[in-house]
Order: sequence, then structure tokens, then C-alpha cells
Amino acid sequence: MDELPLFPLRTVLFPDGLLELKIFEARYLDLVSRCLRAQAPFGVVALRSGGEARTSEGEPVELYEVGTLAELVEVDAPQPGILFVRCRGGARFALRRTRQERDGLWLGEIDPVAADVEIAPSPGQEGLVRRLTDAVAALAAHGSAPFLEPHRFDSAGWVANRWCEILPLPIEVRQRLLTLADPLARLDVVASLLRVRDESAT
Repeated sequence: MDELPLFPLRTVLFPDGLLELKIFEARYLDLVSRCLRAQAPFGVVALRSGGEARTSEGEPVELYEVGTLAELVEVDAPQPGILFVRCRGGARFALRRTRQERDGLWLGEIDPVAADVEIAPSPGQEGLVRRLTDAVAALAAHGSAPFLEPHRFDSAGWVANRWCEILPLPIEVRQRLLTLADPLARLDVVASLLRVRDESAT
């Protein structure tokens, strides 16, 4: 792939995750327009430091080294100069080199990161699957659908990634989980985080 347009955010996009954005900066309006015309994704990378908006002052922007492709699912233009977009997380990538154009848009040369091995949660992880299934049902009962379909509760990577999205985790923890290659190990880390959370709530 040639240089990939990048959207730095204070969030981590996981494969198959849902990303909703309100876009009004000219550089990102142009980015979405180009991606729509080319039917191509852009890259989402979490900010290690600095802000999302372009400013002449403040902390320098520093990006994490691993991001995720964002594939446009829906684009709505409620008024001129504003876009609401829904994206699905695609494959992960590692940034090899980045540069910033004059309008502030970041571009990156990337290397692909292998997709999760398709493997079912282990028997000891079935409780995590049930809890996630219950959470999805409870949210659906209140009219909320935080996950894109299809729901793949038989996939350890998919289950782990959805937990990573809904747990209140610091961005650096989410980023480490994104880069963890073994989906079963990622789900084990989620189990440990949930145990700590449950114990602190009692």
C-alpha cells in the first residue's frame, strides 16, 4: 500500500469495532471524500501525546506505532461542512514512517499486522462470553447497539476486542491489548481486568 491517510484520535479502534465520528475539519472532510471515491480505508491511530485538532501551540503530536484500518460503512451530511460517519475496524497495521502535509493531514507508510488466528474461547473463558452476551442483550433492550454485526461469540479475538471497547480502560492499556498477537492471551488479560474491577466494586 502507498501512503495511508491517518486519523489520529484519543481512542483505539479494534478490528470489527464500530467508530462513529463527527467531521468538520477541512483536512478530514477531504480525507473522507477521497476514501469514498476510491472505496479505500483510512488509518486510525491513537495519540500518545498531543491533540486531535491542529494548533500552532501545545504539546507535539506523537502517535502510537500500531493502528487499525477504518472502512467507511455510512456517511451522512446533515449540513454543509459537517459529516457524520460510521466505520468498521479492519486489519491492524504497523507504522513504518509518517509525515504531515501542509494542511495538517498525517500520512503513513505501513506494514500489515497479521489478523488474529480464528480460535474459539477456551472452556475457562466461557464466563466472559456469557457476560458479553448478557451485556449485548441488556443494551439492545434499551435501544443501544454498540457492536456491528455479525456478532461472533465463538471467536476469542472478537470477544476480547469487544470487551476492550466497553471496559473503562486507559488508552495505553487498550493500545497494548490491540498489539497483543494471541487472542486467547488477550481474553485472559480481559478476564484479569474484570476480576480486579469486580473486586473493587464489592
